[in-house]
Amino acid sequence: MYKSIILGLGCAFFTVLISKAQEKLQPNIVLIYADDLGYGDLASYGALDFETPNLDKLAAEGMRFTNFEVAQAVCSASRAGILTGTYPNRLGLSGALNPHATIGLNPEEETIAELVKRAGNYKTALFGKWHLGHLQPFLPLQQGFDEFVGLPYSNDMWKWTYDMQLATEQTHARKASFPELPLMAGDTINSFIEDLDDQAELTTRYTEEAVRFISENKSDPFLLVVPHSMPHVPLAVSNKFKGKSKQGLYGDVVMEIDWSVGEIMKALEQNGLTDNTLVIFTSDNGPWLNFGDHSGSAGGLREGKGTSFEGGQRVPCIMRWPGQIPAGIVNNKLASTLDFLPTFAEILDVPLPEKKIDGVSILALMRNEENANPRKTFNYYYQKNALEAIRRGNWKLIFPHEHRTYIGSAPGKDGVDGKTKQETIKMALFDLRRDPGERYDVQKENPEIVAELMQLANQVRDDLGDDLTNNPGKNRREPGRITNN
Repeated sequence: MYKSIILGLGCAFFTVLISKAQEKLQPNIVLIYADDLGYGDLASYGALDFETPNLDKLAAEGMRFTNFEVAQAVCSASRAGILTGTYPNRLGLSGALNPHATIGLNPEEETIAELVKRAGNYKTALFGKWHLGHLQPFLPLQQGFDEFVGLPYSNDMWKWTYDMQLATEQTHARKASFPELPLMAGDTINSFIEDLDDQAELTTRYTEEAVRFISENKSDPFLLVVPHSMPHVPLAVSNKFKGKSKQGLYGDVVMEIDWSVGEIMKALEQNGLTDNTLVIFTSDNGPWLNFGDHSGSAGGLREGKGTSFEGGQRVPCIMRWPGQIPAGIVNNKLASTLDFLPTFAEILDVPLPEKKIDGVSILALMRNEENANPRKTFNYYYQKNALEAIRRGNWKLIFPHEHRTYIGSAPGKDGVDGKTKQETIKMALFDLRRDPGERYDVQKENPEIVAELMQLANQVRDDLGDDLTNNPGKNRREPGRITNN
């Protein structure tokens, strides 16, 4: 009799253990990304003359990536990649949508917000810059988010010029055509951003919404996305950080973003959520260098925003998740914002979207598992659908194309943009391990590498298409579109 009781208790105990082991992970996910923050703009990546203590702490307690690429070096396209795990040109999106755009992220695409909801009772929110279509069918509430407060597009898409003069048809016809810059709550306009004083409160506003959301949803798992409007120009900072850095206004703005990260981490701690929350911090693309002292640093990488060179597409990325991501690790393997969605899918044990995506799960990389190297290749596009470069490991092959360059032109000052120019680059092969600045063409010394990358590029062109070679591709989709009919 006693043996039967003991045997029964033992079986029950092991049944509980097996059940616990089979439980799906349901961590909270906090994804924060700045706008136009460069690779060299955090202290842990070499920034000078301002401090980022909260992000330094995040890096010390988690993993800092040094080869982390965005989907494309411009706002709307980059954000499409972040939310869908798909190259934006596959989705029919490119560039930066303006207030007159009639297209947006197709609601038929699955976003990270919709994916986490398939894992259970997740609450979802986005507080900050959206920029994936300002018309109602494309806004966050139609893309899986329960809450949205923020700007529908960039903070410079208003009637003010960069030297803060009211635009006219004669001085700046494009800006003169823009409506007032709205601050939205859900699908409706809550108020308008009328001047730099209003812009100075955006970082604080997003942070307060994020802290509130954490406190109100501490009993349920949640996805919180905070895409800051800063340090995209025009720069503005609250009185809390005005004049705090030795680098001027740009440094002040980055310090306030660091403060925001600290407030979010504090809210997680106060609500007992720190250990069960994956926190990710990154940027949407590299720095807008022609704005001079109002732009960031590419950390020695070539060029910046709006180019497919590393300065435009390689950004800082820090991840923290106690018990899953080991502390104090620097990860030099290739990874991308495209990899967020499939990584979340593996964490939550839900299927990938039915439509083809381009991301890969980097969960093994995050856990620092031996020999983990899930992303072998990466494609570089800017605007439209031109394959400007391709990377495998540390080898990067540049295809002939015309591109923006900041080199040789004096940068602007105090918020006014300097000149850029267009130039054409010939085909070149760079070894990013030895030459992260992409300055020394080594294709003559490595013809076999060139041949291998050319073969890979042809496969990519057949899949995604390529305007440079007039290849339409076989697997491209359409954006959401509003017509006047």
